[in-house]
Amino acid sequence: MDIILIILGCICLLLGLIGCVLPILPGPPLAYGALLLLHITDKVQFTLKQLIIWLIIVIIVQVVDYFIPMLGTKKLGGTKWGVWGCLIGTIAGIFVFPPWGIIVGPFAGAFVGELLGGKETKEALKAGAGAFFGFLFGTILKFIVCGWFIYCFVSALI
Repeated sequence: MDIILIILGCICLLLGLIGCVLPILPGPPLAYGALLLLHITDKVQFTLKQLIIWLIIVIIVQVVDYFIPMLGTKKLGGTKWGVWGCLIGTIAGIFVFPPWGIIVGPFAGAFVGELLGGKETKEALKAGAGAFFGFLFGTILKFIVCGWFIYCFVSALI
């Protein structure tokens, strides 16, 4: 049974990495699931403190990942129009144009929002770039968390 759980854990880790870029799959939660599967085996026992800290990290990363593009928009001079556009573009991108919509949606939403708010094209592009860089930062953050979970998984088995 342990072998099956370890194999399922490896699959979860792989899907977790893929989920860092595909919004259909929740990357860090899947990688955390791999650690839980490994914990269930007789081979490895993580402490309750480790499991809780990792869970908190996963929750924070998942929540922050949706807000980072909006913060990027604001940071590069976006107004409320751009932030709302980014939010609407993100939601539309997830549900209307998956999987590429999650990349294009925040940028396009912030850009269009700023244009509707009366900004010039150059300023609107800057706000859109902030949304895109926010998306990239969130993706990198998810990769770091999944990479750490892979390290914990492999090092616990060795």
